[in-house]
Amino acid sequence: MNRKDKTAGGLCRMAAATAAVLAAGLSGIAAAATSQTIGTGTMEYAEAVGGPATLLMRTLTIAPGEVLGWHHHPGIGAYTVVVSGTLLIEDGCGTEAVYQQGDAFLEPPGRVHRGKNPTGANVVTAQTFLVPLGTPSSVAHPERKCGVPLRTEECKNDGWLMFDLPRNFLSQGDCMGFVLTGN
Repeated sequence: MNRKDKTAGGLCRMAAATAAVLAAGLSGIAAAATSQTIGTGTMEYAEAVGGPATLLMRTLTIAPGEVLGWHHHPGIGAYTVVVSGTLLIEDGCGTEAVYQQGDAFLEPPGRVHRGKNPTGANVVTAQTFLVPLGTPSSVAHPERKCGVPLRTEECKNDGWLMFDLPRNFLSQGDCMGFVLTGN
């Protein structure tokens, strides 16, 4: 969607495209997660992304046993609340975290991960995304990646070797510089 396409039709097309990408691109098994857009809108300027932005709020229902595909979130990441169920988030760098009903957390921007429902009941989440105008709220990866380093400590002791977004780093100092400056 270009900067001038602020019509309701343009926003609906963007929301429908986002839902289609999530349903098709992020599902790791036959039963696809169900995304329902609560609301979407544009902002003339959002300081968090340094320019015009899209704000998207949605619910995501993940079926029992379902594993989403590897993906990351641009912009500010995804602010997520577990509305019901138990959600396991597997980080592409090798860690896992479990979230229960009522837990809230940030899926950091650029960090590759996937959601899993390890239980026999649906997991329902509510999410908020703020991305630069024209940018999708989720980017699918065909295979596991680590993503961006979040803290300089992650770059130490050869940790810099595992990060692969936005590029592979040349050294520990290159990795730490990226964390500190974003370049």
